Amino acid sequence: MAFHLQDDQNDDAIMAEINMTPMVDVMLVLLIIFIITLPVIQQAVKVELPKANSVRNEVKPESVQLTIDAKGQIFWNSTQIDLKTFDGYAEKAAQKDPQPEINLRADKAVKYEYVAQVLAASRRAGLTKLGFVTEPN
Repeated sequence: MAFHLQDDQNDDAIMAEINMTPMVDVMLVLLIIFIITLPVIQQAVKVELPKANSVRNEVKPESVQLTIDAKGQIFWNSTQIDLKTFDGYAEKAAQKDPQPEINLRADKAVKYEYVAQVLAASRRAGLTKLGFVTEPN
């Protein structure tokens, strides 16, 4: 790509031409540098690394809805049971790993005696995850 002004009168006229030689030299030097350094960068010991997961797989415990209505009747996940049957259910639940979370819902009109009996039976069975469910204001 050369620009040359044709002027017969002046041989010292300005010649607008790009000199490509220095640019080609620089490009060749860069090419040689990359050709030499590329194998050095890629030389590494090939190792097949083991795969590990650092997040623990935690099993979520099941949740049991234990309800005591105003008459003192006990419900284990919507199934009506008596206090003796509750003892068996509580013992089975206490043996599970992880223990299920027991959500106790007691009617506000229920006598404290029924709630205390259920709490005592839960304690005897070895249930440790017992929570009370209430209505927010």
